[in-house]
Amino acid sequence: MKNKLQYKWYAVYTRPRHEKKLSLALTEKKIENYCPIIEKIKQWSDRKKKVKEPLFRSYLFVRVSEKEYYNAINTKGAVRYVSFGGKAAPIRDEQIENIKKVLQNKLDFNISSKRFDIGQHVEIEHGQLRGTKGEIISYLGKKYLLLRIENIGYSLMVKISPKMLKTV
Repeated sequence: MKNKLQYKWYAVYTRPRHEKKLSLALTEKKIENYCPIIEKIKQWSDRKKKVKEPLFRSYLFVRVSEKEYYNAINTKGAVRYVSFGGKAAPIRDEQIENIKKVLQNKLDFNISSKRFDIGQHVEIEHGQLRGTKGEIISYLGKKYLLLRIENIGYSLMVKISPKMLKTV
């Protein structure tokens, strides 16, 4: 009986401004990857323009098995896997799904690399993020749902009505 390949998400640290290029190169190699993109309005002295930028500068996520592990990191633009103790640190599927849900539903959020104390754990009962689990925090006097992306040290802070939440 053959062993099924086990696929896990990993964060790849990229060369500066190579997130989109690396994503294209990995896609050409048929390696599943995710580069969260947001649209921002940039102000120049003479004009404003909408631009698409990576949500996390110098990071990209890949979903690989042991078979593709080295092929992914040996792609032009990749620097190294985010690792702890010398081993690439896997990222839980639900953390990637949370990022996708927030971006797909165009929710109002902030991004932070600040470490937050663990707060009350909740699950969203209604709306576009139904089933998403996170923590309630207070930041700048407002309440947010904190979605941690632990291994790269970032968190998404989503504004959400307490009416939509239940305690876990």
